[in-house]
Amino acid sequence: MRANKEFWLVLDELIVRNEPVIDRSKGGAHPRYPQMVYPLDYGYLSGTRAQDGGGIDLFCGGGPKRDLVGLLVTVDLLKQDSEIKLLLGCSREEMARAQAFLSDSAYMQALLIERDPA
Repeated sequence: MRANKEFWLVLDELIVRNEPVIDRSKGGAHPRYPQMVYPLDYGYLSGTRAQDGGGIDLFCGGGPKRDLVGLLVTVDLLKQDSEIKLLLGCSREEMARAQAFLSDSAYMQALLIERDPA
């Protein structure tokens, strides 16, 4: 699935204006679900607000931390919500790992939307 060019440009501007903050490191356990180990650095975009009241969530891969390559749309039956997770500096393999991490449950699934590199 691809989104239009203007959509990505607006997200780029959001990332330029707000600093990515990593608060859960790759290899670290989720604070409430210790069996869930983060496959990538995870955090949020400072100065932003998501549906849950915190900043917009993000995963950071091994590339540049402000290079938006895609996003994940999640649906969570336990929390009864849906969110987006920005994918910054991620390779295709890292995007797939983040998607698998968020889809490893009957209660939560994630849809990957890759940015067209052109």
